[in-house]
Amino acid sequence: MDRIIENLQLLGPVFAFFWILTIGFTVWKPQRYFNSILLLFTLGVSMLFFSGFLKDDAHAYFLLGCFLLAMIIIFLIPALLIANGIQMIRRESVSIAHLLSLLMGIGIGIGEIATIVYVFNLSGIVDIGKMDRWVVLLAMSVFYFSALVTCFVLYCIFIQIMPHRMNFDYIIIHGCGLINGEKMTKLLSNRVDKAIEIYNKCKVKPIIIPSGGQGEDEKLSEAQAMKNYLVENGIPDDSIILEDRSTTTKENLLFSKEIIDSRDGRKKTALVSSNYHIYRCLKYAREMGFKCTGIGAKVAIYFWPSALIREFIAVFLTKGFLFWSLLGYLLFISPILWGMFH
Repeated sequence: MDRIIENLQLLGPVFAFFWILTIGFTVWKPQRYFNSILLLFTLGVSMLFFSGFLKDDAHAYFLLGCFLLAMIIIFLIPALLIANGIQMIRRESVSIAHLLSLLMGIGIGIGEIATIVYVFNLSGIVDIGKMDRWVVLLAMSVFYFSALVTCFVLYCIFIQIMPHRMNFDYIIIHGCGLINGEKMTKLLSNRVDKAIEIYNKCKVKPIIIPSGGQGEDEKLSEAQAMKNYLVENGIPDDSIILEDRSTTTKENLLFSKEIIDSRDGRKKTALVSSNYHIYRCLKYAREMGFKCTGIGAKVAIYFWPSALIREFIAVFLTKGFLFWSLLGYLLFISPILWGMFH
């Protein structure tokens, strides 16, 4: 009983504070990436809090079980990424985009091997001499950036499953490339299917804006291909307005916003894209002062890791994300850097 009381007094307020903070931020800004980081940290605090209710042996076994589960997941990640990279090359083609999954799997694998070597060095099984700090720096670097990717994965899942009130006035569909310049890819048809689902759930039927121009190698615009699919699936022609000038994500939003701004009435807008793409869409929308709700469409399992990694790199290189991520990284590894140079 004393142990339980002590746990409640020590970690109870911390547990309650972080859950209130997590729920509060999620309700206030439901589509922010920060919520995923906060949730991951809160789950860690929760694990420590609940382990405090267990007896000594059970407490130790619970924490050990959580640790081993995390290790199994962590060590499975590079193997799955490498397997996915090989599958992408076989199904699609050899390209930088399709190699990302394979290369990241190899990079994370090297970092995890460094972690094992460092642990063995601490236990005296191997001797790496003065290299130990460089090895632990590599291991912690991989851990930090893997955690950022994990938070991005959580964000993408939330974007897809998060419930919304279906009372939109406009639905923007972000385009992507066409097969042989005229046929929609599975990725694009999933986006359009999600838009149709939203349209059918709205009592007052919204206007759908398929957004995407015509590339040099395409026989028709992405917007027109989407419109053809929408009409084939029962959406009335007068519920569709084409935006067929855009060539980038930012232009999708900019030109679609021009269409919406030119019309009267309420303008509650949903933007639909693949789940991994929503973060960047919403970021551009905020920069334009365009208030809208992002709704993620599902992505084929084999395609998702490579696409998600590619999108994460694009997001990571944006100014704000890059600054805060690198600042967090420097703070995270600062104890090691201090030890290395002093």
